[in-house]
Amino acid sequence: MWKRIAFIMLLVFSFSLSHSDVAIASGLKSYVDTTDGYEFLYPNGWVQVKVANGPDVVFHDIIETSENVSVVISPVSEGKTLKELGTPGEVGYKLGKNALAPEGSGREAELVNAQEREYNGKTYYKLEYLVKFPGNQQRHNLSNIAVSRGKLFTFNASVPEKRWRRVQKFIEEAVNSFSVY
Repeated sequence: MWKRIAFIMLLVFSFSLSHSDVAIASGLKSYVDTTDGYEFLYPNGWVQVKVANGPDVVFHDIIETSENVSVVISPVSEGKTLKELGTPGEVGYKLGKNALAPEGSGREAELVNAQEREYNGKTYYKLEYLVKFPGNQQRHNLSNIAVSRGKLFTFNASVPEKRWRRVQKFIEEAVNSFSVY
């Protein structure tokens, strides 16, 4: 009996090492908002929190509560596409200046990567930032942005820089999973 259990555990362990994408996916849960028309994955063990006058939805880690993902929905002119708002770099610069590090906040947001991708007929911009706070605190932010039905959807993930390497795969998977419909 013990040999069988040990053998099964060995199989599970070796499978997770050789199929790391499956292991990553198994550490994520699905969130679907059918009213607003978007969905994404978020790390297992995170909980939803209510934020007044803020994002549409926010999830954060129960242990490291400053690690979070959120969705912000903003209006755009009817019929306007994401590409009409600007290139990934232009939109990323605006988001950094207006949302992540607005004037007077004491924060600095450096856009370190901006990419465009197409998925199911929609254009998405994936943006990566290093955000510096007063007191030398640093955060890593990833955003995935899309326009749908006259609304700008911004999925944002934010993690303290000191924990970035440890949670990077989960956060990137969550950001890449974001889609609007």
